[in-house]
Amino acid sequence: MQLVGILKINSFEKIKEFLNEEHVGRISSIDKNGFPQIIPMNFVFLNDAIYVHSHVKGEKLDNISRNNKVGFEVDRELEFLPSYFEDPHDASLADTLYISVVIKGIASFVTNLEEKTLALNGLMAKYQPEGQYDPIKSDMQVLDAVTVIKIISETIHGKYKIGQDMNPADRMTLATKIWKRNSPSSKQTLKIMGFEETDDGLRMIDEPVW
Repeated sequence: MQLVGILKINSFEKIKEFLNEEHVGRISSIDKNGFPQIIPMNFVFLNDAIYVHSHVKGEKLDNISRNNKVGFEVDRELEFLPSYFEDPHDASLADTLYISVVIKGIASFVTNLEEKTLALNGLMAKYQPEGQYDPIKSDMQVLDAVTVIKIISETIHGKYKIGQDMNPADRMTLATKIWKRNSPSSKQTLKIMGFEETDDGLRMIDEPVW
């Protein structure tokens, strides 16, 4: 199998799980001069659609009004792999473990007040899970002060690189190097790779196949 196939996330549930965990996505629209405009935004994935909220005026809104075909991208760098993991003399061997999802879709402005309320409350629930706020209601005037953009995907593709392209022995070697380097992200990376820490080092508890 080609590497690109091995890196593909085949599980839609894993894609949804990833989108629900990440806090920043990037929406790409086409401006009046034909250039892509890319903006980082908070978002929520509800009912298989992306929702973002915006001010009622702005360039991205003008872009979408002219051309409702957009891109949306979410990524997470898990671990930078320094070149000396492979060869201390060859900097080109540096690599990165990551997860990413890329969407091509159709954007629209949500006008239905019930759907708009659902999206805004979904955003609050995602970013403020501890609560301590009054849910938005569909008869509130605040709804007029915000635009909600809905993106329905035409295509949605996920990629991940967490060692699934390696045989078990090489995967263990890589995990051990990450564990010994002990970066701020290493514990979470090893968990995602399917490893847990023991008194003797590491052991693999799960095959990293999505």
